[in-house]
Amino acid sequence: MSNIPETGRTPRVQIRLVIIQVLVFSLLLTLGGRLWYLQIRNGEEYTDEAKNNHVQQVVQPAVRGAILDARGIPLADNETRLVVSASRTELMKMKDDGKGVLTRLAAVLGMKPNEVMGKVRLCDAKTPQPCWNGSPYQPIPVTDEATTQQALQIRERAEDFPGITAEPTAVRRYTGPGKTNTAQVLGYLSPVTDEEIIKAKDTDSPFLRSDQIGRSGIERTYDKELRGKAGVTRYEVDNLGRVIGQAAKDEAQPGANLVTSIDARVQAVAEYELDLAMKTARQEFDKNTDENYKADAGAVVVMENKTGRIISMASQPTYDPNSWVGGISAKDYAKLTGKDSNYPLLNRAIQGQAAPGSIFKVISSTASVNAGYPFDGDYPCPSSYSVGGQVFKNFESKGYGSISLGRALEVSCDTVFYGIAHREWQKDGGTKPKKHPNDWFYKTAHQFGLGKETGIDLPNEVSGRVPDRQWKQRFWEANKDGWCKQGKKNGDYVEKIAYENCLEGNRMRAGDSVNYSIGQGDTLVTPIQMATIYSAIANGGTLFNPTIGKAVISADGKSVQEIKPKPHGRLPMNAETRDQIDQALAGVTTRGSAAWRFGGWPQDKIPMHAKTGTAEVYGKQTTSWFVSYTPDYTIIMTIAQGGTGSGASGPAVRKIYEAMYGLDEKGGQDLKKALLPAPQKALPKIQPDGTIDAPEIKPYEPKEESPDETQQLAGPPARRD
Repeated sequence: MSNIPETGRTPRVQIRLVIIQVLVFSLLLTLGGRLWYLQIRNGEEYTDEAKNNHVQQVVQPAVRGAILDARGIPLADNETRLVVSASRTELMKMKDDGKGVLTRLAAVLGMKPNEVMGKVRLCDAKTPQPCWNGSPYQPIPVTDEATTQQALQIRERAEDFPGITAEPTAVRRYTGPGKTNTAQVLGYLSPVTDEEIIKAKDTDSPFLRSDQIGRSGIERTYDKELRGKAGVTRYEVDNLGRVIGQAAKDEAQPGANLVTSIDARVQAVAEYELDLAMKTARQEFDKNTDENYKADAGAVVVMENKTGRIISMASQPTYDPNSWVGGISAKDYAKLTGKDSNYPLLNRAIQGQAAPGSIFKVISSTASVNAGYPFDGDYPCPSSYSVGGQVFKNFESKGYGSISLGRALEVSCDTVFYGIAHREWQKDGGTKPKKHPNDWFYKTAHQFGLGKETGIDLPNEVSGRVPDRQWKQRFWEANKDGWCKQGKKNGDYVEKIAYENCLEGNRMRAGDSVNYSIGQGDTLVTPIQMATIYSAIANGGTLFNPTIGKAVISADGKSVQEIKPKPHGRLPMNAETRDQIDQALAGVTTRGSAAWRFGGWPQDKIPMHAKTGTAEVYGKQTTSWFVSYTPDYTIIMTIAQGGTGSGASGPAVRKIYEAMYGLDEKGGQDLKKALLPAPQKALPKIQPDGTIDAPEIKPYEPKEESPDETQQLAGPPARRD
């Protein structure tokens, strides 16, 4: 075999060699450049990242601050429990996704395997509760009620439970002092989500994956103050995971304590009396529906007049906020959110909207005066009032002859306000309104603060509704197409109404204005809105933002941030009108629609003012309203499908006042038994070690019922609205 000489190489071979040399040189140049970029240009950055890859951090959760009542009694605090948690990250590394481990864990904890697996699965739009809506990289609590024996089994058999921990942990507790509930006010906690972590990353209050955050109530409003700051210890580890040193440590900072204006003693009374009033209403027969009243929801608010502070707030139906602690079960979640639950998570004091009925008449009275009608003028109060072909009747079809606006408030005469509202509607142009109608009744409602939030320091407050011309136009535009499809000129009642609405549903008709003047029709208010209005009448005209938070006090008690009351406006009335309305509302309890409920009340010592309301709701039973005030406090109660205002809510409101002022049913007073003999201004003392010297509270013990003549109406019967 002979060798081919150098000179014998073909040009094609030489070209191939040159190309190979160029490719090799280019590859070496690229690799060299990349090596320079990684080691020199960005060397420091990658060195830091490499170090971080060998840094493990251990999070020490911050102790969440307590929520206290006005006297320092804990409404929410923390207790140490044995918490069993599962690391989803570790479980997913296993061939069976950790099912074997979770099945063994269920046996130790006395739970069903499906229940344990449900706790650690991630929530999404299709996953029912229970599921985990927090970060998938955070240890997921399976139970916070583990026994010492169960925890020891898990820790001693660590090889059988990889990814499972059992540690003593501070867990939220809703204490329920004096058998109180306060659920909708306090709210509840749940784990932070990855999305929330990203959003809060660049704020002054970032989240860690271990954080539990407030989801409703004051837990949410004051979450930043209550949460504190978790501690993080960073350890240097080698590539085998062995600790070789401590890199840094940030100490945990406990959350601050929130002092509220809630008085646990009054809260206990209010909750009990609301519940009893609803149970009592269910025993009463409704002749309009031929069945007992359903009384399926209600709310009560106690407010301090001169500050707007909330002394008590209760809502029914309610729930146990402790059911959320450690992750809510599927059974409990269904009870709170199911179709038949009646939505106990709603705080009906700020989220329950209903027609106000006659308690709206303080607004109509003010609108009448502002429109030029004298408060002490004479106005006909017949048993009914006709508008076109429609007849609007007084409640119980009772007439009172010619009376003043004050007397119309006392006996809750509808037809007086029908007449004035109708005349103002005609002055504004009727169905062909002026370019700039006065709209006194609608304008005055807005000036009273209706149609917008009160500004209370609770999340998700609703605004209610003032059905003025602008609202009617928007509503018509949104529903016109449906009305026009359904409507028939000669159809049944529903089809005829739809036909009329299709043609002129955006017009303010006489019936709309007449009905609106007594708080009916499309008007919607919340209890907190009406409490704010009546407390403003009581204090001389100042509308306050209702507040529950009173002060934020650091865990050691050294730093105090007081939350001061904030006014947001004045009532649209002068001092004379305010005094006249104030006097008329006092007459409601002595000679008006609530007199039969306030016989024997010490009016000379504690002047009582009130207004009853019975609101008609299409397709449902009437809504009971009762709002009242003394020089110190305003109390409002409402019961959906509960009957009349004075009949269902009136007695309960009186009992709350009696407990607060230390009164017996005959009007005698014992200040030693009074829950709030004077408005409270002092803050509870928190010791440097975080302890609070709070008084004990006993469960509310209502007085035994006894028939008494002082509870009966003296004199001629007035309308029992």
